[in-house]
Amino acid sequence: MNALLSVSDKTGIVELARQLHQLGIGLISTGGTAKLLADTGLPVTEVAQLTGFPEMLDGRVKTLHPKVHGGLLARRDTPLHMQALQAHGIDTIDLLVVNLYPFEATVARADCTLDDAIENIDIGGPAMVRSAAKNWTDVAVLTDASQYGQVLSELQAQGRVSDATRFALAVAAFNRISNYDAAISDYLSGVALDATNLSGTPRRVEYPAQSNARFVKLQDLRYGENPHQSAAFYRDLHPAAGSLVTARQLQGKELSYNNIADADAAWECVKSFDTPACVIVKHANPCGVAVAEGPLQAYQKAFQTDPTSAFGGIIAFNRPLDQAAAEAVSKQFVEVLIAPGYSEQALAVFHAKANVRVLQIDLPLDVSASRNRQDIKRIGSGLLIQSADNHVLQKSDLKVVTRVQPIPQQLKDLMFAWQVAQYVKSNAIVFCGNGMTLGVGAGQMSRLDSARIASIKAEHAGLSLKGSAVASDAFFPFRDGLDMVIDHGASCVIQPGGSMRDPEVIAAADERGVAMVFTGVRHFRH
Repeated sequence: MNALLSVSDKTGIVELARQLHQLGIGLISTGGTAKLLADTGLPVTEVAQLTGFPEMLDGRVKTLHPKVHGGLLARRDTPLHMQALQAHGIDTIDLLVVNLYPFEATVARADCTLDDAIENIDIGGPAMVRSAAKNWTDVAVLTDASQYGQVLSELQAQGRVSDATRFALAVAAFNRISNYDAAISDYLSGVALDATNLSGTPRRVEYPAQSNARFVKLQDLRYGENPHQSAAFYRDLHPAAGSLVTARQLQGKELSYNNIADADAAWECVKSFDTPACVIVKHANPCGVAVAEGPLQAYQKAFQTDPTSAFGGIIAFNRPLDQAAAEAVSKQFVEVLIAPGYSEQALAVFHAKANVRVLQIDLPLDVSASRNRQDIKRIGSGLLIQSADNHVLQKSDLKVVTRVQPIPQQLKDLMFAWQVAQYVKSNAIVFCGNGMTLGVGAGQMSRLDSARIASIKAEHAGLSLKGSAVASDAFFPFRDGLDMVIDHGASCVIQPGGSMRDPEVIAAADERGVAMVFTGVRHFRH
């Protein structure tokens, strides 16, 4: 048996080669890898010696030769193939170990030039990987150091790599090549086509000419939104820390499609708060959000907003859950519970409720880095891609447009209401006060209907809206929406502004004696 080793990332390669040599497998290698192995005393044949042709063009051409690809592609069970190898003096290559030039890491650098990117496009490596993977019945192809251990174990135990492992390695190899080529396409498609801009660090466009989506399947799901729909759960190739796909399920039933969608909505909302917070989500909308001195108090306030909708909801915390909070949550029917951690006593509380899905997600130090950079929506035979709505409003951004100035507590409530409204489906109207939601109106065709629903929710929960702060995710097109929230008790309002009737709405606020601030930013969420 012969193994060809040619790696850019040399992690673990010397130990692998040593073990292969001890198993009697001949070693073939290229350039720096060959030198590294020879320096450790291992007998290695350089590819140039194998092919009888030197590396050329600064290493651009070294493995593109029949003695390499013939040795990889020949089918051992086909006499004509084996006769051809014998006629041309070609030995079989039974194990290929290749990782590619670091193109992805190179283009991730802020100072990467177009020439840097081009020189890190591997040609010979992908060609060898494809040849070996195509001939998986005879050749094992390793494209990552994490694969070395299993292959060595099988070789040591049975003298060969099993069919199942060779096939799995081939699939992984083709996936690696696919991801590599897609990364090249993404980068080059995103270079601005300006001849004056192709030297040095080129200008990049936000939306490249071709989009290449790559995701890894985490699991098949029992069904989709409805039982007649099939579904599966995928993650990004390189998920951000603190995102839902990094969750560890500590107990409970398998997550459903709807569980995952709602859990993401709850987690994204709750991690946007700096202080201890609780978010309860039902059908992708927050039905209760609160901040307090600890998880228990935040949960009690969030639950108070809408106990009816909270039934069977998803509950997320941005602080570890203690026993007191766990006991309070356990009194209601909850589908999914999310937190960055749990005390042993808290986990014991839920151990008795085996069906509750308990997820732990490590909250990252930089929450902003854990958010999606883009939002993607599938439409008929196409995609809509936009930058994600990650805007964080600062108090300094606010513009007071009324004669009445908001007092400090009102400003605090307005900022909280606006933060919640960002995660509520449009049209969104959110009444808040004292760090909690009082009434949430979501997903209505009319902003008036959202206001009505929010007030009805508060009434059913026995909450007073008198003196509340109201957030509207988009401007009030007429004064009637403003009048309605004031009629229900609002004393201050936060909204984007930007309507042609802003003067009419501002005049109405002055007439009614309420404070109103403009954000200059809209938060439609469809």
